[in-house]
Amino acid sequence: MSEQEITSQQLIRGKLNSETARIPWKELQRHFASGYTLFVSLELDLIDVAYQFEQDNAQQIELWLNAELIHQVRNDQAREWYNNDATLWACVVSPWVLLQHSD
Repeated sequence: MSEQEITSQQLIRGKLNSETARIPWKELQRHFASGYTLFVSLELDLIDVAYQFEQDNAQQIELWLNAELIHQVRNDQAREWYNNDATLWACVVSPWVLLQHSD
């Protein structure tokens, strides 16, 4: 990987990191209803996943999907978060909102 590619990768990751925030689940209902919310397992780094989406790395994304390390937010999961007034880490890689549990 060239120095220019490394710099570009660092800039993209930095941008994604700066756009990642904790957000109440109740503020994400519109995105959930549209089918654009994806849950990211704690086994994965949210920024790494967002970067792969940003780069449109379908091969890596498919591996994670098949291993169920990322998946669409399920109705029962959404209901639980709503009832518990959960706050999640969120990173938007349009049209997707990638979500992960926060401490």
